[in-house]
Amino acid sequence: MRKALLFPTMLAGLLAFAAPALAQAPLPGLDAPASDGRSPGDASSAQQVELIARPALVISGTSEWEEGFGTLMKSFGSLRTVMDRAGLKPGGRPLAVFIETDDQGFRYQAMIPLDEPPAKALNLSAPITLGQTPAGKTMKFEHRNAYDDIDSTYEAITAYLDEKGIDAKPMFMEEYVSEPKTSDDLSLQVDIFVFIK
Repeated sequence: MRKALLFPTMLAGLLAFAAPALAQAPLPGLDAPASDGRSPGDASSAQQVELIARPALVISGTSEWEEGFGTLMKSFGSLRTVMDRAGLKPGGRPLAVFIETDDQGFRYQAMIPLDEPPAKALNLSAPITLGQTPAGKTMKFEHRNAYDDIDSTYEAITAYLDEKGIDAKPMFMEEYVSEPKTSDDLSLQVDIFVFIK
């Protein structure tokens, strides 16, 4: 996966982004229907969405692109294990926030929003922390195909942003409307949020 090539501004440097400052809330329109016949690489689903902060369990890490899918799925599994042990309920779908990217890989924060802040202090160990999902103005796009084909959607997003003259921040987020078992699962549904200036 070469998202770094699709969003050149993300190479500008490390985004100073602490996990405890991250967060998201219920968003209108997140229950969009599955693919309506659009092919991968189609940015016609674009819509502006304002994200609000929500409490979340967060795990931070790095990965090379070739292992990216497996790394993210493993991170979500780790978060679910901690949530189950702590008796926490999910308040949204799994999220992957891409904080820094280059040709070889990326730095990320995998998150699962919580239905409410924990009533008591959690005994968490690194790399899992309690944080928040990102907030702010975004453009939301849909990817409805295998994760292996997501680059074509990012290429279409980049072309759309260029055509519309929209300045993107060096951060983007994937929300997994459905979670595949494998990277070639054609039933995958991912919503992509590009944070805009």
